[in-house]
Amino acid sequence: MTFKILVANEKHNVYAEEICKEMEESARVRGTGIAKRSPEYIRSKMAEGKAVIALDEKNHFAGFSYIESWGHSKFVANSGLIVRPEFRKSGLARKIKQKIFELSRKKYPDAKIFGITTSLAVMKINSELGYKPVTFSELTDDETYWKGCEACVNYDILMRNNRKMCLCTGMLYDPAKHDRFNFIKKLKVLERFRNIFSVKPNNKNTP
Repeated sequence: MTFKILVANEKHNVYAEEICKEMEESARVRGTGIAKRSPEYIRSKMAEGKAVIALDEKNHFAGFSYIESWGHSKFVANSGLIVRPEFRKSGLARKIKQKIFELSRKKYPDAKIFGITTSLAVMKINSELGYKPVTFSELTDDETYWKGCEACVNYDILMRNNRKMCLCTGMLYDPAKHDRFNFIKKLKVLERFRNIFSVKPNNKNTP
């Protein structure tokens, strides 16, 4: 099956209630809590061009994710990743994560992109995108973000540890470090090719 992965806009408002219901049901099945989002909030993200929606071949809702910014846009989180049960294990979550990541880089090129998760599948996708595991102290200190954890069944664990650790793993994409790493990597590759293809003088023929 093929999917359309789109930057959402007002045309997709009709899916807002279905998206909220799917988020709530997914959290219930996992046994964890997420900050509940209203259809109005989801529509606002669509209107701002800060959401990605996946539609199947019949234009039925298949998946979704949106962007939130924290700490005066110094940090960005790709939140609310959801895929309808019948489309899971199809690679759709990976495609949505890639699209929302690219949108985040475009809208907030200097921001650090982060997330906390207990999902091994999400951790794997994040790693492929360049995220690194970090301590919670390296994430945003914006109180509004952490308030969203109150709905989680593990919130008491987070608070008992003074918000330094929980069952979730913190992951961070730092564009400054990532771009610097890629630059150094490219220099090393160029240096390797230069050494391979450089022509050394033949001393016997040197006058």
